Parts: sequence; C-alpha cells; structure tokens
Amino acid sequence: MRSRPGRTAAPAAALALAGAVTVATAGLTGCAAEPDPDTVTVLNSATDTAEHEANQDFFDRCAEPLGLDVEQVSVPADQIASKALRMASSDSLTDILELDGSELPQFAETDGLRPIDEVGVDTSVFSESANALGSHDGVQYGVARSVNSLALIYNTELLADAGLEPPTTWDELESTAAALTGGDTYGMAFSASPNADGVYQFLPFFWSAGGDEARIDEGAGASALQLWKDLVEDGSASRSVVNWNQQDVNDQFISGRAAMMINGPWQVPVLSAQDDVDWAVASIPVPEAGGDPVPPIGGTVMAVPKNDGAREREENAGRILDCLNSEENQLAWGERVNNVPTRAGAAQSYRDQNPELAPFADLVLTARSRTGVVGTRWPVVETALAGAFQSVLTGRQSPDEALSTAQRQATAGE
Repeated sequence: MRSRPGRTAAPAAALALAGAVTVATAGLTGCAAEPDPDTVTVLNSATDTAEHEANQDFFDRCAEPLGLDVEQVSVPADQIASKALRMASSDSLTDILELDGSELPQFAETDGLRPIDEVGVDTSVFSESANALGSHDGVQYGVARSVNSLALIYNTELLADAGLEPPTTWDELESTAAALTGGDTYGMAFSASPNADGVYQFLPFFWSAGGDEARIDEGAGASALQLWKDLVEDGSASRSVVNWNQQDVNDQFISGRAAMMINGPWQVPVLSAQDDVDWAVASIPVPEAGGDPVPPIGGTVMAVPKNDGAREREENAGRILDCLNSEENQLAWGERVNNVPTRAGAAQSYRDQNPELAPFADLVLTARSRTGVVGTRWPVVETALAGAFQSVLTGRQSPDEALSTAQRQATAGE
C-alpha cells in the first residue's frame, strides 16, 4: 500500500494552490450539486486496487452503523491538489479530503477547511507529532490515523559476520559503513534524489545536527552535508545516490548491494516477502551519543472542507473520521499499512505486537512536521535543500557554500 511520505505537491502546483484564494472567492467549498445526503464522499490517492479496497473496508465498518455510505474518488497523489481545486471551482468538492500532511498548509490558507474539532473529532489523545502534521498556524484542520518516519534498516547477517552492532552515532555510521563495504556491496545506501524523496531522507541528519529550515545558512546543517559527502567520497555509499529514490534504495538493499539503508515502514511488505536478506530495524544514528534523532513525520491527513450550505454533511464526515480514529480501528489500520497509530494506546499496542518494527514507533515520537516552521513556504525550502545536497555530492560546492545558495533560493521574492 502506498504510504510513502514523498508525496509533496510539486512547487508549481503548490504555488498555484496558494494563489487560488485570489481567484476563487469562496475558497474550498463542499458539495453543492444536491448529492445523496446519506453518502459521504472522499477524495484520496488510493488508486492501487488493494489500497482502495482496504480503505473501503474501514469506511464501510464506520459508515454502516450510522446508516451512511462512503464513496471514494481516487486520483494519483500528485494530482490531489489540482483535482481538489477543479472540484471546488464547480462546488463539487468531496466531504472528506485526504492529502499528504505537507500539503495541508496550502489548503488551510484558503480558509476552506473546517477546524477538525468543529465537526466533533477529538485529537487530544493523539501524539504531538501527529497533531502537528494536521495543523496550520496553531489550528488543527486534519487528522492522521497513522504516521510513518524513517529508520536504519540493516542486513543482520553482514553485520554479524563482521562482528558489528548497528551504529548509533555518525562516527559509528562512518566506520561501520566502511567496514561493510567490499566487492559489489556498499556499506550504506540512502536517497539523495533532487526531490521529496531525497529531502525526506536528508532531514533526519539536517535536523539532528540542529539545522533550521527557516535559516538554512545558519550553519548547523553543514555537518549533515559533510557526513553524506564523506560517505560517498570514501566509497562507503555509491555516487548513484544522487539518482536513487527510496524504492531504488530498497532495491539495492534487497539485492545485497547495500548492507544498511535509510528507509521507511512502507518497504516492510517487500522486505518481508523476500528470502535473500535477513533484516532488522534500528534507530537513525545521531551526531553525538545520547542525542535524540529528529526525523520527519510522514503520512496523510483527512480534513473536512467547509460546506456552509450543508452542515449535516460536515457532521457526517466528522462522525466517519471519529470512528476511523477509534483505538481499535487505528490499530487495525496501522497493522494493515505498516504505519504507527497516532493514539497513544494504539501506538503502544502496535509496538508490543510488532517488536521488530519498534524503532519506527519510537522514532515518530521525536519526529517533526516538514511544514511546522515554514508553513506554505515548504515547497520552496524543499527545492532549496535538494539543490544543496545535490551540489555537495556532485562536487560543485562545499557544504557552507551550498547552504548559502539554498538560503538565497528559499527566500527569493520575499
């Protein structure tokens, strides 16, 4: 099932969305074409058959006791923003809008989303990081029933044969990766592609080093760039990381061409289905022993567009969301998609029932929202960060130079 985090709207789409407020005076409006009052509609990206059917199973278990039906409108993830705008312009937007958490600020800026507590959804028992994913300017607009992040996944046999433990610090990461490099196998693999995948994988290192996306050139993030540069230059990581997305990284790992990798729980079904590599999960190494890793939090959030002419439809949407986010349903959904539930009790049950994935559950507790600091500026910041590590890894700039360039790019036009 597609639960990857790298679903950020392209900068052009995000800018078009942000500018839509000046074009559409009503912002995002709900369905206005006299839809069936007992049918709740959902716009999401569940285009994969298995994902679509899994969603429908959960929607039905919540809708049927309420005497409601749920219909999904599913389009590719990178088309959600444009599809929502087209539907809004014709007063036919769905009752529930599911989108990547990094896209939510763009929609919240239109003043077309209903604060989630106004439709009866209580998120006070959700994790702080999960609530941050669905918030903008201190207001909770979206609810995430499960979240994901990144961890270090390693080949247990290769580390055991070398007499090594999973690295916990950057120094250990470099020495362990070097020791595991040999023949056709690199010690470490990660995505440094110039897009959302690469930036998502860079953020745990950038943030754990004290990097600030609002002040990219502040200096603290340079050590993260240097770490990636060192891994590539000493041959512990392939120079091809600048072209690999997160799926490519997983492919390298499964083929035995990488002993360790940074990746997320969305790879677990593929990892579990193969028999060539024995694997385990560990926390992401940090600059100094004892520090907390700070990865990004990923996943989708469900929001309710304002529908001032049909308040009952909003309330029905809220009732569906409230049911989807019961402890029982969150746990079942988390198990289904290998993501961590956002309710504390469900998250603990998930951790207890899936000890091999416990590091993922632990990491979401210190994870951060990509848009929490820069809000609607995130697409521009993301592009600037991608340019920085691409420039460093290809030898065009030093870490400090690259961050200075990135800051100029991120603030151009302000």
